[in-house]
Amino acid sequence: MTLAFSSIRYILSGPSHPGNVGSAARAVKTMGFDDLWLVNPKNANMHQSDEAITLACGANDTLSSIQVADTLEHALAPITLSFALTARPRDLGPPPCDIRQAALQAREHLLNRPDRRVAVVLGCERSGLSNAEVAQCHYVCHIPANPLYSSLNLAQALQLAAWEMRYALIDPSERLPSTPTLQSDPGRQPAPQAAVVALLKHWEEALIAVSFLDPNHPKKLIPRMQYLFNRQHLTQDEVDMLRGVCTAMISSSRLR
Repeated sequence: MTLAFSSIRYILSGPSHPGNVGSAARAVKTMGFDDLWLVNPKNANMHQSDEAITLACGANDTLSSIQVADTLEHALAPITLSFALTARPRDLGPPPCDIRQAALQAREHLLNRPDRRVAVVLGCERSGLSNAEVAQCHYVCHIPANPLYSSLNLAQALQLAAWEMRYALIDPSERLPSTPTLQSDPGRQPAPQAAVVALLKHWEEALIAVSFLDPNHPKKLIPRMQYLFNRQHLTQDEVDMLRGVCTAMISSSRLR
């Protein structure tokens, strides 16, 4: 984990469902984070419950490292930039931004500054963050969901926030899936020209055998087929497959 990833804290204030805590642990671990805090949870040991462990789906290390605080002030103590994630508009409070803008601000804030810390704060499942909790953060942050139905489960909202943070922090080259190292397969290699020429001759024989090509009046069929084969950059497997088709065509013609 890079230093920037370890500098981002996710805080759940007042969570009441162990399953959401387990799902939250899974969400942050999936995105490469591990700093997850609970503030004044309904049960101080809810992250150790069977339901939380089940829904963590293997993120047990993140689950077991959860820190529990009595107040949001305690959880935010070392934080230098914080975002209150909420769907409710506030008449009074910190300036607003969306989650993508928050992620970009977090990246700039942490760039080459190991002494800085960022936090994303989410409220309880039922009522979200209070005005007093929002007031402790630097920004009010929202997810631009469907305005007609913007309700998100706590863990879902956290997953989206963690994904945006990850996307902002990783190098652009890491945004594409890594290709596993596979043993070289000769069949997938480009076919040599000699193999393509042999295929073309075999193809001509097959077309004659099924009476598709008149050898006395071939017109431009074979040159066109040659252009087609060359344009496709056939692999050795594809050449072998097409030659198998040719063999089957010739064999079928002999049975008629």
